[in-house]
Amino acid sequence: MTTRVLVVDDEPQIVRALVINLKARQYEVDAAPDGRTALEVAASRPPDVVVLDLGLPDMDGVEVIRGLRGRTRVPILVLSARHSSDEKVQALDAGADDYVTKPFGMDELLARLRAAVRRAEPVGPDEDAVTTVRTAGFTVDLTAKKVNRSGKDVRLTPTEWHLLEVLVRNTGRLVSQKQLLQEVWGPSYGTESNYLRVYMAQLRRKLETDPSHPEHFITEPGMGYRFER
Repeated sequence: MTTRVLVVDDEPQIVRALVINLKARQYEVDAAPDGRTALEVAASRPPDVVVLDLGLPDMDGVEVIRGLRGRTRVPILVLSARHSSDEKVQALDAGADDYVTKPFGMDELLARLRAAVRRAEPVGPDEDAVTTVRTAGFTVDLTAKKVNRSGKDVRLTPTEWHLLEVLVRNTGRLVSQKQLLQEVWGPSYGTESNYLRVYMAQLRRKLETDPSHPEHFITEPGMGYRFER
């Protein structure tokens, strides 16, 4: 099955380079020069993954992320010249799955894109594994990749789901920051602890009764995180 990529950037040379490299690797590619076009293309030709520049001529890329997240859970890989940690966290907080800073190496970008796509793929069931985990407030169905809280499905991004899945499969055990980063984002990660802070905060907001006093997603300062039922 061919993977469709939506490239959103107003710099023609970057778009051209991405389109050539992606098509050479058998991806189908759509391109949009601004946010409005990107949202229209995403609605008419749903992508499997989005590569998005934040500095668009008509709207901020974070607005585009929010618009996409209102209708889809596909991975969003941000590509931007903005270097500050706050701006990266803002993009991640809005629902992006990864962040590559310009100028970038094509090999690194393609590796991160492949990792983002893998995170979104369904995993075949393990007959010996626990497939459903229940807490007092929510239920995690590992086979269907769904979370239900108070009778309603909770919408998670692929990265939020992958992080939740790793923690739930290790219920009661400490999972180190490095292990979480490498399992969720890939082997080249290990020190981007701000990613974990953002996504743990999002999981707590969506699933904890009192996010400021979590009962299920526990931080072990300086070490990692632990899921408790």
